[in-house]
Formats: sequence, C-alpha cells, structure tokens
Amino acid sequence: MNTTPSNAAEANSTAAFFRLVNSPLKFSLFVLKKLPAAYLAGLRITNADEARAVVTVPFKWFTQNPFRSTYFACLSMAAEMSTGLLAMANIYGRKPGVSMLVVDMKAQFHKKAMDITSFTCNDGLLIKEAVNRAIITKEAQTITVYSEGKNREGELIAAFWFTWSFKAK
Repeated sequence: MNTTPSNAAEANSTAAFFRLVNSPLKFSLFVLKKLPAAYLAGLRITNADEARAVVTVPFKWFTQNPFRSTYFACLSMAAEMSTGLLAMANIYGRKPGVSMLVVDMKAQFHKKAMDITSFTCNDGLLIKEAVNRAIITKEAQTITVYSEGKNREGELIAAFWFTWSFKAK
C-alpha cells in the first residue's frame, strides 16, 4: 500500500509544522498557550524532523519529587511529547482532518533522573504510515511507538511505549 503523501500540500504542511516547532520562540508560545504544564516544567525540543524527535526535561524544583529525582509524570510528559510531535506533524493541515489520541502507555524506569533527561523517538516514518492508512482506509489505525530517555552520560533513565490512535474525520 502506498503511504507517501498524495500531494505537495501534505509535504508542505509537515515542513511548516517542523519550522514552527524548531523555532524556540514560536514553540514556547504554543506550549504556553496549549500545554502550560510542559512550559512550566521546562520541556524543550532539541531536534525534530520527519523521522525523529528529541525532547528534554530538566531536573529542577518544579519537576522534582521528594526523593531528589525528576517526578515520573514529568518524565512521562517529555516522552509523550517526543512521540506526539511526530504525530502532530503528520496530521497538521491535513484535508480531511485526522484526530489523534493516546490509547495506551507502558513505561519502565531504570535509573533515577537527577539531571536533564533527553527523550528520543525515532518512529516518525511509522507514524506517517499509520496516519496515511487511516486516511486511505477511513478506519481508525493504532500504532505503538517507543521513546527512551537518557541522561547526559547516555545512561538509560526510562523507556516508554505509547499507543496512538489515528482516525480520519
């Protein structure tokens, strides 16, 4: 099944989305308006393109738990954002529109997060295929994608699996 963009408009809307998220000022304003908890937690995009997204969460007063590490919910928020950016990029400006929703999540925690943690999702092309299948088949499509969080030393802090559902409107 061919799941490449059907026209240049789709490719242009994806490119426009990445121009938005890769602009620190524009993205900060978007997050402040739509995701204020992510803004207050200090989540930042360090890299985003069609295939991959990297989101960081700092260890600071707002993100810490009583055990002097990053609260699991803040880690979860950064992991979800690394997958969600790729999902949003693929539905941004689509005609017909496509809805997206997290329908399941699994996490494994390996080490205390006591510094900045970077979450990387490399499943952008798989997400693109699922979105295109949803449009072509007119049926909801689900996909499970992976994001892993590492500290500055490259040690695995946490691993997350998010199952996204996409449905053409």
